[in-house]
Amino acid sequence: MDKVAIGRTDLRTIPLGIGTWAWGDKLFWTYGKDYGAEEVKSAFQKAIDLGITLFDTAEIYGLGESERIIGEMVRQNGRDSALIATKYMPLPWRVSAKQVESAIEHSLERLQVKYIDLYQIHQPVSFLMAQSKLLDVLAEAVKTGKIRALGVSNYSAQQMRSAYEYLKQKGIPLAVNQVQYSLLARQIESNGVLQTARELGITILAYSPLAQGLLTGKYTALKPPSGARQLDPKFGADGIARIEPLLKTLKELSEVYSKSPAQIALNWLIERKVIPIPGAKNPQQVEENYGALGWELRREDAAQLSRVSASL
Repeated sequence: MDKVAIGRTDLRTIPLGIGTWAWGDKLFWTYGKDYGAEEVKSAFQKAIDLGITLFDTAEIYGLGESERIIGEMVRQNGRDSALIATKYMPLPWRVSAKQVESAIEHSLERLQVKYIDLYQIHQPVSFLMAQSKLLDVLAEAVKTGKIRALGVSNYSAQQMRSAYEYLKQKGIPLAVNQVQYSLLARQIESNGVLQTARELGITILAYSPLAQGLLTGKYTALKPPSGARQLDPKFGADGIARIEPLLKTLKELSEVYSKSPAQIALNWLIERKVIPIPGAKNPQQVEENYGALGWELRREDAAQLSRVSASL
């Protein structure tokens, strides 16, 4: 599988990663109940075996457990087996340079590595801590080798451009902006984020590319997901009914291409030159996600998906 560059850096990955929010998380997901450490470790190994090397985590996922799981698996497989992306959450009580430095050190310890491939700011910051102050600390971590590349997450077009320009002065490219993007969340196409990212050479990492499972077609009002998602109106009768035209189109195309609805939805994103990072709680889901690679939707079919989803 051909690899693509992550921003204007020397980081390379196939155009699909694994999001690991659910690894170790018991607050939103059902880790320890419906699945556990054995399943997610097997998911990691399956990903490596298939050639998926990008694993996106964060210090707050499972209160650090996601990083610890990835660290254990990387130690077993070797540091070069994975491209590790994690995130710093600028919480109100963590606004000093030393606290940011400490957060980096704690992530390194949990991941059991000497450097992090991609370190991202989880949310825009400026209210209690100037962005320049945070970027100064992160840029220094790049210079000392603790971080290879820097990114942001959930940044607007203007916020992304501001971070890009500030880092550019230090000779460091802004590699990514990780944002929600799927057939059911296309805001970045109209709010300037996608256009600005393309202009500046910043890679879009698309989180929730399957809308937390809605686009798989496996959930109905009578068969809701487990955990906190079942409380979300999107998974209720009205929510499912609203997106039925899109689910119907995905199912029809899945029969044409002999691919699952999820694979169709992921392929639609990949053809937009972004890198989706769907979650995977077990090796079967990793293999399912991987099936989105190596083929292309016909232009008219991709356009049909765009039309139907835009009407919702």
